[in-house]
Amino acid sequence: MTTTDFAAMTGLELMRWVQTERPTDIPSIGRLLGMRFDEVDHGRIVISLDTRPDFANPLGTVHGGIAATLLDSAMGCAVHTTLPAGTGYTTLELKVNYIRAARIDGQTLTATGTVIHAGRRTYIAESKVLDDQGKLVAHATTTCMIL
Repeated sequence: MTTTDFAAMTGLELMRWVQTERPTDIPSIGRLLGMRFDEVDHGRIVISLDTRPDFANPLGTVHGGIAATLLDSAMGCAVHTTLPAGTGYTTLELKVNYIRAARIDGQTLTATGTVIHAGRRTYIAESKVLDDQGKLVAHATTTCMIL
């Protein structure tokens, strides 16, 4: 297990640590789904994953919850990159629009999350998931409360 002091890190430092260290010994939704942190900047995150048969819905395409989790993770992590050490957040609202189905055969899905409003107590972020052909799979917005 790691001895890194996460509470002492800013959100941006923590997200960059996750990007470079790719910890496998810390349980997380990212580890479970195989998420990769491709880009980490202040107020912006790019996360990708490769689909697999375990992600299937009864119709044989990627379950909407996988896309929603990818969107939520990208938006939440984008918000996190703007926060000082010791500051947390929680999702107040998540709105997802599904555009097209994604395949379960190893297709790469990429979510870009961006903070579009940083208030004193609430933040608003948006995210898009694109497939490996650059086609829009889903779009979302979120409101987060700063703790």
